[in-house]
Amino acid sequence: MSLNRREFTKQSAAAGAALALTGAVGALATAPQALAAEDHEDGNGHGHGHRLGYGELVPDPDGVLALPEGFTYRVITHSGVTRLESGEFTPSHHDGTATFAGPRGTTYLVNNHELKGPRAKWPHPVPLTEGLVYDPAASGGCTVVEVHRDGTVAEWVGIAGTSTNCAGGRTPWGTWLTCEETEDLAGKNGMTKDHGYVFEVDPQHHRANRDPKPVKAFGRYAHEAVVIDPRRGHAYLTEDASGPNGLFFRWVPPQGFEHGRGQLAGLADDAGLLQAPKCFDSAGRYVDDLSRATRIGTVYGVDWVDVPDRDARELPVRKQFAEGEVTRARKLEGMWWADGGAYIVSSYAREESPGTPHDGQVWFYDPRRRTLTLQVLLGVNATPDKDGAFDGPDNITVSPYGGLVIAEDGEGVQHLFGATESGRTYPIARNDLNGSEFTGVVFSPDGDTLFANIQDPGIMLAITGPWRRQPRR
Repeated sequence: MSLNRREFTKQSAAAGAALALTGAVGALATAPQALAAEDHEDGNGHGHGHRLGYGELVPDPDGVLALPEGFTYRVITHSGVTRLESGEFTPSHHDGTATFAGPRGTTYLVNNHELKGPRAKWPHPVPLTEGLVYDPAASGGCTVVEVHRDGTVAEWVGIAGTSTNCAGGRTPWGTWLTCEETEDLAGKNGMTKDHGYVFEVDPQHHRANRDPKPVKAFGRYAHEAVVIDPRRGHAYLTEDASGPNGLFFRWVPPQGFEHGRGQLAGLADDAGLLQAPKCFDSAGRYVDDLSRATRIGTVYGVDWVDVPDRDARELPVRKQFAEGEVTRARKLEGMWWADGGAYIVSSYAREESPGTPHDGQVWFYDPRRRTLTLQVLLGVNATPDKDGAFDGPDNITVSPYGGLVIAEDGEGVQHLFGATESGRTYPIARNDLNGSEFTGVVFSPDGDTLFANIQDPGIMLAITGPWRRQPRR
């Protein structure tokens, strides 16, 4: 049963600190000095646990991806180089990605393409495949990539005519939710339909994707990511917006609704409840912005406040709340459902946030306790052009080898990096091609391959090597 505000305050006070309610979820933190470090040895020279990470990154002679010794990569798709089954070039600006187990050992990936505005703006927009188009004026969408066991690759359009398709999220029933990170209404930026919605894409049933319809029940705003609670049916969504800072949302399904393939498309536009969080600390004090947290393990209780106008006809959703009504955060980005809850990224906070500046947070929302726990806190990176420290987390995934794998979208050098439960970090890859961010970090269903994208120009990479279980502490 969820804690109410009074119960949360009482238990926190009894424990002496908010750390009392961290539960089974381990605290993660950045520790650049721990890169490729090893666990301490005892007096007899024996190490406790396993070596952290995979060692130093080796520069790539081809100038694409630096990896630890023993790891290799392969280019799966490359915008302007590889082609779809229909003959057009792979669209550009790869973003959120998910994997799905296909027949006979194949792996399906659904890949968002973060393309905003008119199609003429981009050399390689998502092709307007007949029957799969929402708005013919829009340049974004997503493609489906099929990787066979023998290494051959096929790619086709999953949805077209959408805009600024960002992180998105995988559903428990095996489909993909692609999210538009825009608030453009019809008539703005050349659009002929309203945008800022979530759409469902089925990677294995092509006919299910025809005549795409937005899931308006999830609201219209600058969507980033979405996850589904497989037990309760709630959807959790992030908003990447500022002026004021964006919100973390919960959608509560209407009574009797059952999730499944194609069910979201049948929802009424106002089905269920769309809600925003109002957080309070261990003393019961209201928290206006998540940047107020300065310690790993900080726990906030969460109340949920109904959104007045989810389709934002007159005013953006985040502006519909008065001061003191909700809790905000800067650049709410990727999410991943695991361990019975949602891992949620706030990429950075600067002068636009009221709390302490940081270069990244990862929170864990526990729906049973109705609490947010600060799992990762990245301090401000003073030298982003130097290799070593990490900043600007974006897309994330939970690793089958323990901890998180995080795609960096910060200043300067760009990495994929891992974080253990006790606050130790280690590098996995470095972008040696350009300064573009990493996106779409996700493991294959069997855990053997880590897929990730270099967003610009749009390159999907498959990383393999001697993966091993990482230490928890």
